[in-house]
Amino acid sequence: MIKSMTGFGRQEIVENDRKFTVEMKSVNHRYLDVNMKMPKKLNFFESAIRGVLKDYISRGKVDLFITYEDFSESTATVHYNKELAREYLKYLKQIAEDFGLDDDIRVSTLSKYPDVFTMEEQSFDEEELWKSLKKAIEGAAEMFVQSRIVEGEHLRDDLIGKLDGMLKLVDFISERSPEIIQEYRQKLEEKVKELLGDTTIDEGRILTEVTLFADKVCVDEEIVRLRSHIETTKNTLVSGGSIGRKLDFIAQEMNREANTILSKANDLEISNCAIELKTEIEKVREQIQNIE
Repeated sequence: MIKSMTGFGRQEIVENDRKFTVEMKSVNHRYLDVNMKMPKKLNFFESAIRGVLKDYISRGKVDLFITYEDFSESTATVHYNKELAREYLKYLKQIAEDFGLDDDIRVSTLSKYPDVFTMEEQSFDEEELWKSLKKAIEGAAEMFVQSRIVEGEHLRDDLIGKLDGMLKLVDFISERSPEIIQEYRQKLEEKVKELLGDTTIDEGRILTEVTLFADKVCVDEEIVRLRSHIETTKNTLVSGGSIGRKLDFIAQEMNREANTILSKANDLEISNCAIELKTEIEKVREQIQNIE
């Protein structure tokens, strides 16, 4: 089985008066690149989260979104800094006395000064919190992987269809190549007869010219390698696994062989076929970029 690098997963967990919602989505990327957005309270678990994701994902640019809600009755307490309030009050009275101002200090005014009142979040059980968070991440990751598998199956089927079409183009080039050599020999003989009239044609010279031409336009080796690359790609798609990088390399090799065939082509039909082959290889390579 193969996996696409495009996927989506979501999981919501409610336990112990806490609610975790995890969403993740991805696009293709050369390596594994995870971008997390979550409450600061959960930043402590970032390393552990990455460790969990590596069990499910090997490649792709992944965006992970985590939301957290605590429904317990008391998650924070208010702390009153009496000594600091006394200092503020002392200096406010000093200002009023120094400048002859009315002493209009109120409790509501004093309470607004920095750090007179502070919120202190209660301590929490990290192990318990991680247990629920991990469960939500794993649930989202499993859905995420399944969506990648489904998309990967579609990619595999489409790619195999394109590869079969490429084999037909290669077959045409293989069948057409001997014909252009024969056509070249025939044209050469006709040209010599036209120039020399009834003079006997030097078969040895004709054979030499044809041999030189055949060597120049011969693409037998390229065809053998191209067929091998196409069959290897098909077999790799069927065997599955994390194959994206391997297939990308093979696609580059296929493109190289197609370029060589095009450069050697001395025939319009083969040239057009080689161009179409290069187009199909590029389509295959684009889709391979989406395979993990």
